[in-house]
Amino acid sequence: MSRNPTLADLARAAGVSLATIDRALHSRGNVSARSLLRIQEAAAEIGFRDFRIQPAPKSLRSVRLGFVLHKGGQEFYRNLTRALEDACKSRDDFAITPEFRYAASQAPDDFCAELAALGETCAALATSAVTHAKVARFGAKLIQQGLPLFALLNDFGREAHLGYFGLDNLRVGRIAGWMMAQRLQQGGRAAVFVGGNRWHGHALRETGFRSALREYAPLVTVLDTLVNLETRQVTYEATLNLLDTHSDLRGIYVAGGGMEGAIAALREVRPPNKVALIVNELTLESRAALQDRYALMAIATPIANLAEALVDKMLLAAQTREHAQGRAFLFDPMIWVPESV
Repeated sequence: MSRNPTLADLARAAGVSLATIDRALHSRGNVSARSLLRIQEAAAEIGFRDFRIQPAPKSLRSVRLGFVLHKGGQEFYRNLTRALEDACKSRDDFAITPEFRYAASQAPDDFCAELAALGETCAALATSAVTHAKVARFGAKLIQQGLPLFALLNDFGREAHLGYFGLDNLRVGRIAGWMMAQRLQQGGRAAVFVGGNRWHGHALRETGFRSALREYAPLVTVLDTLVNLETRQVTYEATLNLLDTHSDLRGIYVAGGGMEGAIAALREVRPPNKVALIVNELTLESRAALQDRYALMAIATPIANLAEALVDKMLLAAQTREHAQGRAFLFDPMIWVPESV
């Protein structure tokens, strides 16, 4: 700079407020270690030497957190990955390096293998693993060895993790069933898709969906549950077959992934608002389906809030090693309808 830098220059260079600069320069506290470090670096860059800056630590405590997810190519899991990365970056008290791995399939061995690999370098783990005895045994073993493990989105066993972070899935299913019932008071058939037989959360959603329809729309017949492996193509082909086989199909609930296939099939062979489609999670495709009236409702996970809470608990467990197994940290679902997107 050609002139002496001012406090405002320093604040801009450090990306903080003037109030933060004032507290840092006069040692008034309430300034995070990361902000102090940014101010110190910015002061050196712009040649700000008028005041002595409160000493800042050269580095924050480093920690690695591991996440094992699946379906890394799907938009929802890409969004979840970004939310977890943002939650790690937002911490001022740790320099967190998040490590992500994606299970190759729904096989329990795939999840266990990825967890084992991350367990070599990470201080705490979280996973969206399937519900299976192998996963439960492996999770319990990790905890016994002193490695904190948390369940993300799917509760794969109370003794196998230190906490479940996600939605109350029975409640989610009942919300979907109640909304479907409002549209199908005259009866007809409804279909429900789950990702697989090893997802505890999907089973609860299916149960809630069926129970709500029995209560609020007894004239509706719910068809046998379909497994779509959370894939677009399987859901697409199955939806086309449903529409061709059942002329009175009035509703579809996709309880897990693969909703893109149902949306594509409806766009192809039915006019808007003809079949009530309820999906989980708000993505570009589900948002467009709501706007075009091909979807009736999307029930979404507040992933930013969930990610922040999960990272906080993972750090705490990694530091204290004191924990209680099987706790549930439940988040209120976000409800999206055509008029709210």
